[in-house]
Amino acid sequence: MNQQLADESEAVAVWAAGLGTAGVFALMIVIVWQVAATWRARMLAAREGQYKQLATKYAQLLEDNVELHRRSIDELTEARRSIASMEKMMREIE
Repeated sequence: MNQQLADESEAVAVWAAGLGTAGVFALMIVIVWQVAATWRARMLAAREGQYKQLATKYAQLLEDNVELHRRSIDELTEARRSIASMEKMMREIE
């Protein structure tokens, strides 16, 4: 009877050790998974911040480009007026 009881308690101990080991491995897997998910979320947030900075810089460059274009058009219009005025003056001289 004692032998049978010892065998049963040994079997229970083996099962308990197996379940404990499986639990530790499951916990380690969850921890590694969460660390990886946190790292990925931080990288995505950093990338989003970089995209926002890039979009802001692009918007500023676009505004600068529009301003340069407007100035060029103004200068071209002024040049056309000046040329037209010179042509009119030359026609009057003839």
